[in-house]
Amino acid sequence: MTTDATPVMPLPPARRTLPAMLQFAAERFGDRPLLQLAGTRWSHRDAADLAARRAAALQDAGVGRGDRVALLCGNRAELLEVFLGCGWLGALSVPINTASMGPQIGYGLADSGARLLVIEVGFLERLALVDLAATGLQTIWIVGASAPAEAPAELQGVPCRAWPVAREPVEHAAVAPGDALAILYTSGTSGPAKGVLCPHAQYHWWGVHSAQVLGVTGQDVLCTTLPLFHINALNTFAQALLSGAQVAYLWRFSASGFWPEMVALRASVVYLLGAMVPMLLAQPESTAERQHRVRIGLGPGVPAAASAAFAARCGVPLLEGYGSTETNFVIANRLNTPHPGAMGWLRAGFDARVVDEHDMELPPGQAGELVLRADEPFAFASGYHGMPDKTVEAWRNLWFHTGDRVVREVDGCFRFIDRIKDAIRRRGENISAYEVEQVLQMHPAVASVAVYPVHSELAEDEVMAAVVVRDGAAVDGAGLVEFCQPRLPRFAVPRYIEFMRELPRTENGKVQKYRLRERGVTAASWERPGAASGQRSK
Repeated sequence: MTTDATPVMPLPPARRTLPAMLQFAAERFGDRPLLQLAGTRWSHRDAADLAARRAAALQDAGVGRGDRVALLCGNRAELLEVFLGCGWLGALSVPINTASMGPQIGYGLADSGARLLVIEVGFLERLALVDLAATGLQTIWIVGASAPAEAPAELQGVPCRAWPVAREPVEHAAVAPGDALAILYTSGTSGPAKGVLCPHAQYHWWGVHSAQVLGVTGQDVLCTTLPLFHINALNTFAQALLSGAQVAYLWRFSASGFWPEMVALRASVVYLLGAMVPMLLAQPESTAERQHRVRIGLGPGVPAAASAAFAARCGVPLLEGYGSTETNFVIANRLNTPHPGAMGWLRAGFDARVVDEHDMELPPGQAGELVLRADEPFAFASGYHGMPDKTVEAWRNLWFHTGDRVVREVDGCFRFIDRIKDAIRRRGENISAYEVEQVLQMHPAVASVAVYPVHSELAEDEVMAAVVVRDGAAVDGAGLVEFCQPRLPRFAVPRYIEFMRELPRTENGKVQKYRLRERGVTAASWERPGAASGQRSK
């Protein structure tokens, strides 16, 4: 008999699919509250019914098993409904980052081969810079249109329609745990973004491991401001399905409004990223910081000092850990840890090594690349969509290569050092230096460019670009930023730009980015006005 305090346990192997998780929640938890999202309320029983009804509407739109459905929406109930409907049908959801502009949207649509796009009305104008004929789109559903003019009959020849009503429920497809549930794009490091193929069982294990680490039970209200196009927020829904808990999604993170919202929602578990905690600590102290019922938070990437200050001021301990879109919640720290700020210890069901450039295991205390694998089938991603070479490279020697440099202490605790990959982490987003460079290189005045991370006052990365201008051309930092803004997500637009006569290179002509990172921000660097990290909280 399941009670409110029963810890989350994995479902039997054959039932590690989204339809089975929905049926489990409906049968076990029934009319208990499951979802709060703006004015929408679902029970656990509602979720399975809505999935079956939305699957019928998707079928009417020509979506079948194995087809892809792209989603460009904020945190809305419609996004979750389509995600569940696709899983019920055996189709794949393809959430697109809402900060994406035309080039990134076009790439995601074409690369995934999505035949249906579900898009929030406020993002329609971004499709003007997308060649829809170069994609496989056959239909566009428009969410949130309140007037006929907001929902055009077609865009570039692709039929559009307002959000269709759900239909009579259909039976779920006979999906297997290893079948793909979603394609989640993660920024490339030396090339375009890669679509991670996430199987149903991986989603199940994300929910199990996260709920176990956080001690989630049916008594909890899980609350996140993180976006539903990332595994972090999608995984929060899985935790609720498996535990009988309730999950509340907010539209966005607001440093000033965070604690009043947590009080109003009666949140007990929160999900924060590294930069959010310094932003919250920068706010004036308030009574709401102690009136809440939050018992724990997940805070990957939060500096140890900020985590300690947060616990002392707000009474909320934060847990560190390690996971990625390709893997799972593999490593987690403990409350009252002897290693504050460390990622923590390996969880049961996974294996980890720290290796050198030849994949030879290194002894404790020596830094190397973290490689991972799972004991359970399909607990990790299946690979990269349409990129067999990148899949083989990342999973070589039967280990997933994270690209992260870590140290394993003598007692088995893992500590993050830095990233081996040429990626930048800002505002919880992985930014591809390659993609930023490609946009800057499009400017007619730019001869060459290198993009790299520099330190932020919020213990995260900031985007910096070193630019060489073509002979006879002229451009300034403001001009380059203006050029980038319609072509890049806002979090990827460089904060710092330094104009150089030449970039440091090897004898083979490769840019030596480590020298640029070591150089960092100098007196000659141009800084984007108003871009200071601390000024961006609201």
